[in-house]
Amino acid sequence: MKRQELLHHGCALLREGAKHSVYVNLADTRRTATVPRHREVVDLLARKICRQLGVPER
Repeated sequence: MKRQELLHHGCALLREGAKHSVYVNLADTRRTATVPRHREVVDLLARKICRQLGVPER
């Protein structure tokens, strides 16, 4: 999972922290998720992030 995929599904960067970024779903602004700043995210964590944001999983 890459950050570009979140942007493609209608999410936007809300803010950046020291080791993570917070994304929000623009269709439903109550849905937010923190995404670690690593090149790759483990599949289990990627599925959890997709569920939190309400975007389809790969």
